[in-house]
Amino acid sequence: MRRYKPELTIMITFPHCKINIGLEIIARRPDGYHDIETVMYPVHGLCDSLEMLSLEVPPAHTVYTSSGLTLDCTADRNIVIRAWEIMNRRYGIDPARIHLHKVIPFGAGLGGGSSDGAFALRSIVQLFGLDVSDTEMESMAAELGSDVPFFLYDRPALCAGRGEKMSPIDIGLEGRWLTIVKPPVFVSTAEAYAGVTPRTARTPLAERIAAPMETWKATIENAFEETVFQHYPLLREIKSALYDAGAVYASMSGSGSAIYGIFDDRPTYEAPDGCRSWTMKL
Repeated sequence: MRRYKPELTIMITFPHCKINIGLEIIARRPDGYHDIETVMYPVHGLCDSLEMLSLEVPPAHTVYTSSGLTLDCTADRNIVIRAWEIMNRRYGIDPARIHLHKVIPFGAGLGGGSSDGAFALRSIVQLFGLDVSDTEMESMAAELGSDVPFFLYDRPALCAGRGEKMSPIDIGLEGRWLTIVKPPVFVSTAEAYAGVTPRTARTPLAERIAAPMETWKATIENAFEETVFQHYPLLREIKSALYDAGAVYASMSGSGSAIYGIFDDRPTYEAPDGCRSWTMKL
C-alpha cells in the first residue's frame, strides 16, 4: 500500500452540533437498529475544536490528547481515533498529533461525537491531500455511526433509514434565535428506544415541516419524549418553560437530554439551576 505523506502542517476545524426537528421511529430492523425519519439541522453556535498536526519526523504512532469536557470513553475508542484508523486501513497515512477540545455535551442528542468523527475524516483528507469521493466518505462515516454522514455536509437534511439516508431540505430558520438547554441528566440511546413503539405517521414529515412554524407545535413531535419525559420530568418542565418564554417551537433533540426552543426574537430565558444553556442566532 502506498504511504501518504501530509501535504499540510496543521488542520484546525470546529465540529458543530445539530438539533432534530421531529423524530419518528418507523420500524425495528432485522439488524437490531430502527428505521427513523427526522430533520437534522446544523447549529454552528455550539462546537468543539479539533486540531491535527503533522510533523517533519512523524511520531511512531498517532498521539491523541483532549481537553474540555471529560469524555465518556477511553482515548483509543474515541471516534476521532476510530476515524483515523479507518483512513489508515484504506489509504495508509503517516501518524500525526491530534487534539480535541470538547465543548458539546455528550448524552445530549446534539451529535457532538458524530460531528467530531465526520470532521476528523474531512480533516485527514485535506491534511494528506487524498482523492476520496463523496460515496467513499459517506461509507466510512456510516461505519463510525448512523449520524456521522450528516456532518459531512453543512446543510439541513431529511434523514431516513438509520439516519444515513439524507435528502437536502430547505426549512428557512435563518435569522431566528435558538436556545439549547442541557440538564444534568443522561439518557442512554438504548433506554430511549426501549420505550418507543414504532409507527408510521399519516402525513410525511417533509410535508408537515414545510408548513408555517407556528403549526409545528401541534404536528411535529419527537417520539422519544413521551417515555423519556416520564422518567425525567425536568425535561418536560424545561420544554414548557421555553414555550412560556415565547418559543415558536420547542422539542427534545435526538434521544435527549438536551431541549431546545426556536424564537423569533432573542429570548429572555434563565435555565434552571444545574442546567447549562446556550443562546445563538441561526
